[in-house]
Amino acid sequence: MTDIATLDTSNYAAMAKAMGVAYETSTTKTSMLARLRISHNAIMGQAEVKGKMVNVEAIPGGMYKLEAADQEPVYAPQVIIRPFVQRFMHKRFIKGNDKTPNRYVKTIMTDNLNNDMKDNDGGFNCGKPAGWIADFKALPESMQALIKQIKRVRAIFGTVELVDAVDGSGNPVDVAPTPFIWEIDNRDAFKSSGEVFTKLGKMRRLPAQHTFTGTTKEQKLPNGDSFYLPAFQLDLTKTLDLDTGSQETLGNFLAWIANYNQYIINEWDAHVGDKESVDGELIEEFVDVDMEDFV
Repeated sequence: MTDIATLDTSNYAAMAKAMGVAYETSTTKTSMLARLRISHNAIMGQAEVKGKMVNVEAIPGGMYKLEAADQEPVYAPQVIIRPFVQRFMHKRFIKGNDKTPNRYVKTIMTDNLNNDMKDNDGGFNCGKPAGWIADFKALPESMQALIKQIKRVRAIFGTVELVDAVDGSGNPVDVAPTPFIWEIDNRDAFKSSGEVFTKLGKMRRLPAQHTFTGTTKEQKLPNGDSFYLPAFQLDLTKTLDLDTGSQETLGNFLAWIANYNQYIINEWDAHVGDKESVDGELIEEFVDVDMEDFV
């Protein structure tokens, strides 16, 4: 019999498990975290010019965009981020058709990308083979195409302050520091955001003890269009305390991650049988290629 005296009543996970409600409370896919991203395209609006309503650029491209549940998005040219946690995952976008909607295949979140990670499609790594691929061109073309669709993601959890924030019409708004998740999947942005955590790690400082400022820089495409990459400036002049409120915020992020991972694992359990026939076809394709090379 469980000794009640050994239970930590302040530990929700332990208490939920003891009360038999851990499963029900850890499988939802609903996210209450605001999502941070960069808005690459301008948002048009209307303004009166010489007595006539004309289309104008209400929100220029390259603004940070914060989307919170049940609220209109807000934008800012600059953000101040206090990072608490980073995690890694793979994801792949699958375009829908007349019968199926667009969807993402996503893996669980871990502290590195060196392990096989279950995904919500019943496979691992969104279909990417495990380990280092020594000769990418030797893979079947279908596998090459699949791997190119899979993105590695750095997920940053923290609180964000929007500097000179505006709504979708360009009107100034006040936004309190907000807990958020930012899934960074652009290759260059993935690297530059990682440099912040690497620098702090080398200095043996915790991410939540500091803030960094985020702006954006424009990148031109051959067709004349633009996209934007984040630019970060780490502030080492001030060290923030990990007070009770900060510890509670950290705990909330870790609970969100655990909840998300449990959801992916449950989806993996539900769909793992669906992958058997697909995996068999891939194995046959590999065998065919190997036999041709051998002959």
